Amino acid sequence: MHNDAPNGGLLHHEDLAVSTPYVFAAGTVTRDEIIAFATAYDPQPPYVPRDGAAAAALCASPLHACTIMMRSFCDGLLNRIASLGAPGVDEVKWHRPVRPGDVLRTRVTLVAKRALASRPDVGISKVVVELLKADGEVTTSWITNQLVRRRGRGPAGDAPRQAARPPIVSLWQCARPATARGCDVFFEDARIGETTEFGSHVFGEEEIVAFARRFDPQPFHLDPARARVSLFGALCASGWHTAAIFLGRSVSARMHANAAARARGVPLPAMEAPQAWRDLRWPRPVYVGDTVAFRARVAAQHDAGEHPERGIVTHEVQGRNQNGEIVLSFATLTLVARRRAVA
Repeated sequence: MHNDAPNGGLLHHEDLAVSTPYVFAAGTVTRDEIIAFATAYDPQPPYVPRDGAAAAALCASPLHACTIMMRSFCDGLLNRIASLGAPGVDEVKWHRPVRPGDVLRTRVTLVAKRALASRPDVGISKVVVELLKADGEVTTSWITNQLVRRRGRGPAGDAPRQAARPPIVSLWQCARPATARGCDVFFEDARIGETTEFGSHVFGEEEIVAFARRFDPQPFHLDPARARVSLFGALCASGWHTAAIFLGRSVSARMHANAAARARGVPLPAMEAPQAWRDLRWPRPVYVGDTVAFRARVAAQHDAGEHPERGIVTHEVQGRNQNGEIVLSFATLTLVARRRAVA
């Protein structure tokens, strides 16, 4: 990537070079930051310690790591380019925990770019974003797709296109109704097709701006006037904000259901962090005043290879606005304890 934009303006799609990494400081993570984020969006151990042992193992919520990356990405690059947002993230992986005192950097590398056939004034880049510790160890990584305005209209280019993604099938149209079970279960007890409801949330302007100011300070999330002249047409929530609201609702519901199950003497596995999110999509913006309802469905079960005592359960997650439009969709892959280890 070039260090200086032509004519002293913002960098455009034409200025972004492939295979040249940018590295930005992401700061030192503190204990208070970890606990504050987890209390708001992911209130489970080991992110909110409740005893001495938990405090010793304290680490950041996986989504907190993503928001740290997003803030560093914005400060280091996105707010220096003619960014038009990102329609989604192909994959998010969590490789190592982030702990208090970790000094972090974000590395951003474009691996491909092309002009959009449907919008020759807009380019799209495939971008790998990584969160690094001081020793270079990767804690978290994304593969994302970034839209950037072109300086001039041009041909779609020769870069190979991705295959078209299949349309999203709404979980509200599934034959099996939503259930209220909601508690964590062992791998063998997960029921393919079981759908859980996690309630709804009304997005207000103050919270949209507050989240963006802290974690995703792009103009269309912060400034109504600048948002009106963006592709979104009005102030809208960060996609990470929408995901954080889902996470907070789902974790709170699971903790409540787990407590009720344990009170009845039901044995439960320990709550697990996700290993990866795949095909994270924000098909439509979430605007001020939108009411978004959330659901998750058990989609698949797989062996965990080197973890015979666990299996991998995949859930489909969706958020739907008051008009019945899907605004959030992704698959989350989680290691889940088995009742009995496989041979």
